[in-house]
Amino acid sequence: MTNVLASTMILQAPATGGLSPLWLPLQIVGIGLVFYFLIIRPQSQARKKQAELLDSLKKGDDVMTVGGIIGIVKDIKVKDGGETRVTIESGTAQVVVERSRIIRVGNASAPGTPAPV
Repeated sequence: MTNVLASTMILQAPATGGLSPLWLPLQIVGIGLVFYFLIIRPQSQARKKQAELLDSLKKGDDVMTVGGIIGIVKDIKVKDGGETRVTIESGTAQVVVERSRIIRVGNASAPGTPAPV
């Protein structure tokens, strides 16, 4: 009985020499900074680069879509609601895709996609 009582008293003893109360908020801020610089900031930069790539799109550009269709831009139309459709000629076929589905214009690739060979 005394062994059990002694062991519970040891477990409940206050820790001495512990860390400062500011340590936990500093860790949280540090983790937040790591997430910002390794995840959030690169994604926003990639989005900006993709938007610039699509804004520079014009008739006659060589493009590649997310689905792998490679062709030449024949027409760009803005539909109601701000949606932009691009007509691509690939071989003898013409395909209409949304502007956001284009990942490569000429030799410039969208971030996160393999470079053209």
